[in-house]
Amino acid sequence: MATTLAPPEVRTAPAGAAAVPASFQRYLALDAFRGFIMICLVATGFGFAKLEGHPLWGVIAAQMEHVPWEGGVFWDMIQPAFMFMVGVAMPFSFAKRMSQGAGFASNFAHVLKRAVILVCLSNLFVVVQTGKIQLGLMNVLSQIAFTYVLCFLIMQLPFRAQVAACVGILGLHWGLFTAFPGPAGPFSKEGNIGQVIDQAVLGRTYSGFYVTINFLSSTATTLSGVWAGYLLRSGRSHAGIMKVLAIAAAASMAAGLALSPFIPLVKRIWTASFTLYSTGWVLLMLLGFYWLVEVRGYRRAAFPLLVVGANSIFAYCVSQMMRGSIHRTTGALTGQFEWVGTLAPVAHACATLAVIWYVCYWLYQRKVFIKI
Repeated sequence: MATTLAPPEVRTAPAGAAAVPASFQRYLALDAFRGFIMICLVATGFGFAKLEGHPLWGVIAAQMEHVPWEGGVFWDMIQPAFMFMVGVAMPFSFAKRMSQGAGFASNFAHVLKRAVILVCLSNLFVVVQTGKIQLGLMNVLSQIAFTYVLCFLIMQLPFRAQVAACVGILGLHWGLFTAFPGPAGPFSKEGNIGQVIDQAVLGRTYSGFYVTINFLSSTATTLSGVWAGYLLRSGRSHAGIMKVLAIAAAASMAAGLALSPFIPLVKRIWTASFTLYSTGWVLLMLLGFYWLVEVRGYRRAAFPLLVVGANSIFAYCVSQMMRGSIHRTTGALTGQFEWVGTLAPVAHACATLAVIWYVCYWLYQRKVFIKI
C-alpha cells in the first residue's frame, strides 16, 4: 500500500499534493483548541445546565446541554471537536515516527496498542462511575479507539481514495439504518439497527439512545481532522490555510444542512448529516483559534488553554475518575457557593475546574506531559 507520510524529509500526503519538508512544528493553536475542548468537558458546561429556563441565563444554558434528539447546539459539537483533534495530530505524530525509522508494521502495532489502552480506560471509567463491570464501547475514548485504527488504515491510501473511503463509510452507516429500519423508522430513538446490534452483541442498549456503531460515521469526523493536519503541514501561508479552512467549514456545514431533510441531524446516532454539520462548526472553531494564536499572536492570552491542551488525556482521565470527589470537596469548603446567588452552579463548576487546571499547571511547569 502507498503511504501518505514518507520519511524523513519529504511528505507525500495527501497524494497529489506538492511535497513539502516534514517539519515537526508545534502549532500552539492546536494545543489551545484542544485545551478549550477539554476545559469545556472538565467543567461540564460550566454549570449552566442547572440554569435551564432562567430568563437571563437560560439562553446560555440551552447551549450547554445536548438536544433531546434532532438538531445541534454548542454542547453537541464538543465530542466531534475532541475526535477531530485526534485526527489532526495523526499526520504530525506518524511523520515523526517515520523519520525515526518506524515502518507500517511498527506504526500499526502502535495504533493497535493505543486503541486497546483507550478501550480499557473507557471501561475503567464506567467501573469507577457505576461500580459495575460492564463492557461498553460507546464512551468517547472507545469511539476514538475505533476511529483511530480506521483512520490510520485509510491514511495509507492516496488522497482521492481517502475521500472515497470517507464517502463509503458514511454511505454504509446510512445504508445500515435504512436497510434495517426499526418499528418507528430508520432513524428513530428506539429499535434502530444500532440498538439491535448492541442488544445482540452486548445484551443491552445504552441510556440516552447512543449506539456503538457511531464509530463508523464518526470516523469521517476524525478523518477530517487528519486532512486538517495535512493542511497545516503543507507549507501554505497563513492566508492559504485560513482560506481552505473557511471554504471547507462552509461546504461541510451546508452539506450537512442539505442532507438533514432526508437524513435527520442526530448526534446520538451520529448520522451523516450530523457528521458534516458538526465538522463544519469544528473547522470554523479551528479557524478562529488559528487566527487568534498563530496569526494575531495572542499566545499569552491562550496560556490557560495551553496548560490543559498539553495534557488533555490526563485532564480527561482526572475529570472522569475524580471530578465528583473534587466537586463535592469544593462544595463543602465553599457552602456550594450559595452566597453567590443565581450563578452558584457556575461558580461551583469553575472552582472544580480550577483545581483540575492547577494540577495540569503543576505538571506543565515540570514539563511532564502524559501520553498514551
